[in-house]
Amino acid sequence: MSDAIELTAAQAAERIRDGELSARELFDAYRARAAADAGDLNAFTWVADAAPELPANGAPLAGVPLAVKDLFCTEGVPSQSGSKILEGYRPPYTATAVRRLADAGATLLGKTNQDEFAMGSSNENSAFGPVKNPWDRERVPGGSSGGSAAAVAAGLAPWALGTDTGGSIRQPAALCGIVGLKPTYGAISRYGMIAFASSLDQAGPFTRDVTDAALLLRHMVGRDPCDSTSLAYPGEIALPQGVDLRGLKLGVPQELTGDGIESGVREAFNATLALAEQLGASVETCSLPHAPHALSAYYLIAPAEASANLARFDGVRYGLRVDADDLLGMYTQTREAGFGAEVKRRIMLGTYALSSGYYDAYYGRAQQVRTKVAEDFRAAFERFDLLVTPTAPSVAFRLGEKLDDPLAMYLSDVCTVPMSLAGIPAISIPNGLSDGLPTGFQLCGPAFSENRLLDAAYVLEQALGFDGSEARA
Repeated sequence: MSDAIELTAAQAAERIRDGELSARELFDAYRARAAADAGDLNAFTWVADAAPELPANGAPLAGVPLAVKDLFCTEGVPSQSGSKILEGYRPPYTATAVRRLADAGATLLGKTNQDEFAMGSSNENSAFGPVKNPWDRERVPGGSSGGSAAAVAAGLAPWALGTDTGGSIRQPAALCGIVGLKPTYGAISRYGMIAFASSLDQAGPFTRDVTDAALLLRHMVGRDPCDSTSLAYPGEIALPQGVDLRGLKLGVPQELTGDGIESGVREAFNATLALAEQLGASVETCSLPHAPHALSAYYLIAPAEASANLARFDGVRYGLRVDADDLLGMYTQTREAGFGAEVKRRIMLGTYALSSGYYDAYYGRAQQVRTKVAEDFRAAFERFDLLVTPTAPSVAFRLGEKLDDPLAMYLSDVCTVPMSLAGIPAISIPNGLSDGLPTGFQLCGPAFSENRLLDAAYVLEQALGFDGSEARA
């Protein structure tokens, strides 16, 4: 089965449908790899004991195994969001995104490790230990969906689900040398996703190539009556088939491609821009004037929403409970024992920003900045089809390097947060190596422009020819 592990998910599904590959044998091969990982990358928090009931012949995803981030509720399966306060929690229902993929024929391989409640950029904030980068075990995989990214990059899963609030799909995809897509906000139901920041959270795929990302996305999008923010997707997600970039206008925001980008990352980015021009695209610099303020706005809006969302974890209805002499004491001691340091930090920041006398000065002002960021993108898309940036300002940093400096850690999201605030789709593809570590190239477009994004990313991917097999060794 070692040859089957090297297949993309789309290739594996095709061979299963043609009778050339057994879905059960493929599942067992990946299950063995995932189960053996416990002492290495720490990418999984739970792995299936055996192959589940396989789908009927002809199912679009043909039984190809799927890894799922720990914050997606899955019925009867530990769904802990990387937190001790939910350790061992087994929900009575399944998230819509996971259910739709199961209905399309995906089989649940395991749940992947993550930063607690999706709060982090390194996957060092998990209550179940840090995830390691398959390219270098002394480095982080990115966060918060680091387990999903590491699992796909290392060949422990053919593809995986993650969530992106401020960059938590795209940044780890870049640091692990795979494809990561954040769809348009509302394109995929959030029902059953354990919430961090409800106006920002969005599910999306981690895959080895762009075709797999399109295939997984195709079966996730659509209106869901359980999520009032979900929207009917206009049209169908097509599998990309572009051959060149002729006629495509690419904008390069100067605010997201200048200071703060490591030299090796910038070199790979510039080389990819030159390749895009060779493939027929026009490339010009542009401006997103309010982008420099996006990170500050995000770290007010997201913690404020987290403060409200995480109030439900009080020891009363589910999860951890620490007994105390009175109700207030039980609340306090449960949260003290159950929440990690980063979650406590963000709850305090968010509660302060929402408090009487400070709401307008902080949260209200941050929402105004968010509006300006979205307006900047709308103006840019009147001139350009897509905008492009490096995905992350650096390659994967060392474990522990930024744990004591929250601001340095937050700056890891500087290139991804603006798109999240604007609610627009963005994709990261691997575009080279810097000091032996992967770099990422980010493309973003207007709302519901996923097909255009996927086509452009596919053309670049074919021309770049990035080989991530080193991480699967």
